[in-house]
Amino acid sequence: MNINTVNQGVVKNVRRDRVGRGPGSGNGKTAGRGMNGQRSRAGSPVSPLFEGGQLPLSRRIPKRGFNNKVFADVVESVALKNVVRKIDPATEVTPEVLESKGLISSTKSIVKLIGSDELSASYKFKVHRVSEGAKAAVEKAGGSVEILPGKKPVVKNKMGSRKAAKVAAKAAKSKKA
Repeated sequence: MNINTVNQGVVKNVRRDRVGRGPGSGNGKTAGRGMNGQRSRAGSPVSPLFEGGQLPLSRRIPKRGFNNKVFADVVESVALKNVVRKIDPATEVTPEVLESKGLISSTKSIVKLIGSDELSASYKFKVHRVSEGAKAAVEKAGGSVEILPGKKPVVKNKMGSRKAAKVAAKAAKSKKA
């Protein structure tokens, strides 16, 4: 260790290395880039994932499974206590109002009202989904909850749609007979 490198990284105004400024700088001629090749040239933005034409690792590894995350619906939950804290009881609570108050990030997402806190005033909600506790608390305070149209929650059918249809048809026939 040298005395001149003790505070390197701590001192704020350290000059950057001036490469390619002659042999006296210690980084002259090839400017620390080695001899020849793509990386020695100016303006060479080679990706760190590039493997010189060899099939990249991300393509060599087998892909398994299925991911539908890109198409999944975003459900944002809003707590009753946050609504009471930020929104006046006289205004109708819609996704647009919730977005303007910063309680949800986008009006495109599905809004679910949650929480079972007691309300002191009556609110009128227009949301896509509501928990049982939240609905009971709102109606107890004299408010109302209107369910907005939207995509219904996905019910997973583990048997598959064709098999389920066949089973249902068989069950219907056996009931008739």
